[in-house]
Amino acid sequence: MRRYLLMLFLIMLVGLSNRQTSAETPNVIVIMADDLGYGDVSCYGATELKTPHIDQLAAEGLRFTKGYCSASTCTPTRYSLLTGTYAFRGERTGIAPPNAPAIIKPGTETVASILNRAGYTTAVIGKWHLGLGGNGGPDWNGQLKPGPLEIGFDTCFLLPTTNDRVPQVYVQDHRVLNLDPADPLWVGNKKPSPDHPTGLTHRDSLKMDWSHGHNSTIHNGISRIGFYTGGHAARFRDEDLADKWVEKSREFIEQHKDKPFFLFFSSHDIHVPRMPHERFQGKTSLGFRGDSIVQLDWCVGELMKTLDRLQLAENTLVVFCSDNGPVLDDGYQDGALEKIGKHRAAGPYSGGKYSVYEGGTRTPFITRWKGHIQPGVSDELVCTIDLPASLAALTKQTLPQNSCRDSFNVLDALSGKDKAQGRDHLVQQNNGNNGTYALRVGEWKLHRYDKKAARNVVVEQQLANSKVPQYQLFNLTNDPAEKTDVSAEHPAVTKRLKQQLAQIIKQGSSRPGADAARQD
Repeated sequence: MRRYLLMLFLIMLVGLSNRQTSAETPNVIVIMADDLGYGDVSCYGATELKTPHIDQLAAEGLRFTKGYCSASTCTPTRYSLLTGTYAFRGERTGIAPPNAPAIIKPGTETVASILNRAGYTTAVIGKWHLGLGGNGGPDWNGQLKPGPLEIGFDTCFLLPTTNDRVPQVYVQDHRVLNLDPADPLWVGNKKPSPDHPTGLTHRDSLKMDWSHGHNSTIHNGISRIGFYTGGHAARFRDEDLADKWVEKSREFIEQHKDKPFFLFFSSHDIHVPRMPHERFQGKTSLGFRGDSIVQLDWCVGELMKTLDRLQLAENTLVVFCSDNGPVLDDGYQDGALEKIGKHRAAGPYSGGKYSVYEGGTRTPFITRWKGHIQPGVSDELVCTIDLPASLAALTKQTLPQNSCRDSFNVLDALSGKDKAQGRDHLVQQNNGNNGTYALRVGEWKLHRYDKKAARNVVVEQQLANSKVPQYQLFNLTNDPAEKTDVSAEHPAVTKRLKQQLAQIIKQGSSRPGADAARQD
């Protein structure tokens, strides 16, 4: 009897230990949508389509009304999410071209390396767009390194750039998947031959026409930015991308379900070219853009079903976000403009992708951890750049002083703890290092345009250039759409925010405890 009681006690002790470990080290899944606006999902007010799986995620978790990305284009936001450092501090952090070398240098502290150090198996599946290879750029027919595996990821399955840029191949770990050595892959900036088909010379063959810019190499009836030849056995079909991300994510979760894992699910939806799988085409009245949102919602549902099936939902922190705000016509004639109807992709906000107006950086932002995060709505200010510091706190990892220089520990706010506070300020940028910034502090938001040109909202929700003063001030409480510049009425506030923004840019960091002297 004593032996039986002792065994029972030991079993209970092990079970309690496992539950405590699970509570301290939950699995982490970050789902990043691409070009998804604040008003693009139904739990944030969309009425022209339904996103039931994202809505359920919000209903079971915390839906943020002031959730941001740090930039209004993809490469700088992804750089900042991974490194915890504003992209304007780095080099080559604008929208990466097809042959861009690795932007994040090997050995850089990232959210993946932090969690890897904490005992997590880490993976990125989906869009990368942060460059591959050394200074000479990617060796498409050899080893594609450095890349994700040199900055903390154990494995990766990637769309190497973004799908409106060549090449249309998958990268698994360090190599192009299914590449035939007898049919080498070449990627370049100029036509490889005079008779190379392009969207200009063979426009009548396209199944989706271009509207501007995307008129070079044709693949799958769609012309792209840049040129490539060869690699035919490695090429994918646009319509199959979402299915492949889900397939590979399921495999990763199933393989690592017994130990902590981190999955960065980096969706390509709803970036152009919007070519959802045939089973989603025509599911909305908004054209392929709306159909791609429905496809994205399906992906979220499939991931959540996988967690439920493996009984991991109560041991997994899920973060849903977007890399920037929406854009309608981004280079292809896909019906997004013509079929927009009553839909407001940015919700009540002005601007969108490419701009520092709220529509460019305020996006859907949801956290769910069943049994740990109380469902509700939060008005705290949080940003994707805060994930490294916050997840370091969650897993009890110490950040070196010279790392994650703008990432704040807002774990309590992300968890919905009582009286928890998010950020007290946030710098936003549009793309690269071109001198366009915004600083939000409380109800105030300062715009700074060193080139005195802004992306603003015009007819039919499209974005266009418009001349503006170098500085503008908006009160987001009274004017959430940022329509009225009040800098003249509030000179003291304008002066204070101008000085604060200049100091943040100059000092090289904003995270307490970070090394302000270090520069990339």
